[in-house]
Amino acid sequence: MAPPAAIPREAAKPLVKPPVKSPAARSAAGEGAIPVPAETLFLEMVFPDQANHYGTLFGGNALSLLGKAAFVAATRRARAPVVMASAQKTDFHVPVRVGEIVELCARVTRVGRTSMTVEVEMTAEALLSGARRLAVRGAFEMVAVDAAGRPVPVPSLSNSAEDHAP
Repeated sequence: MAPPAAIPREAAKPLVKPPVKSPAARSAAGEGAIPVPAETLFLEMVFPDQANHYGTLFGGNALSLLGKAAFVAATRRARAPVVMASAQKTDFHVPVRVGEIVELCARVTRVGRTSMTVEVEMTAEALLSGARRLAVRGAFEMVAVDAAGRPVPVPSLSNSAEDHAP
């Protein structure tokens, strides 16, 4: 058997990735901003310390998880600090048991001058079987603010569907 052919030295190039630029650096270089993701996803395991006396996720903990997902989705959209102005209708469809995973999916559905509506769905998943069901759904009104806590405008995305919502 013949020995393997040697790779010429000039053909063997190291794999080097270009440095990742911050959104500010991309903008300064005229490259445009990095697109805002359409949704924000979280996964969380439900442990006994998060449960009520029925062995299911305590409602307050579910609301806290929904609020965190809304906060991250709104902050990513506004690229500014945000606060929660209101928690609108929240529906608890089915209980989430200890040992299940919850997936939170948050989407900005409306953008106003300084506020955004963020809808969040919590899906429960049985870890071993993979069975999934909608557990909780809620909507939150988030407001972009400056360092003093005063409302500031949310930048418009010309190609974004939520910017054209009423």
